[in-house]
Amino acid sequence: MTDKFNLQAAIKQAMQTEKDARDYYKYGAEKMTDPKAKKSFEILAAEEKQHAHMFFNIYRGDEVPSFDEFMAAAPDTTSSWWKALHGSMMGDFDERKAIELAIELEATLEEDLRAMAAKIDDVAVKDIYLANARSTHHHYELCMEERNALFGASN
Repeated sequence: MTDKFNLQAAIKQAMQTEKDARDYYKYGAEKMTDPKAKKSFEILAAEEKQHAHMFFNIYRGDEVPSFDEFMAAAPDTTSSWWKALHGSMMGDFDERKAIELAIELEATLEEDLRAMAAKIDDVAVKDIYLANARSTHHHYELCMEERNALFGASN
């Protein structure tokens, strides 16, 4: 029972993290002035929503009434994604900083997803974590490409 509760808590946290990432990209897309960067952030926001839905489909807890309600909730202003975005901007949006933060956050998220997958015995649940880790790595690469296209390669 404890293992199931811990697994469900981990799944709920993963779902929340994906929503936090979606909120980050959604907000970022609204602020972007470069059309290509804006489109990239819109695509990433949609993909993060898909990731959250994958976790919602395996969540067996009763704390989330419906996926649509969950995703419609206001951003979690205490999340690491939101704090990173607003903390580094200090009120002023900067596309370069937003993309560089996304690179950092996606790398951390991929690492966290892989670490959690290593702890899970249920193959189907493990596969969802690993699929999200692979997609998260793709997000990392997309953000790297976007940064390099807009601002040149960074050391």
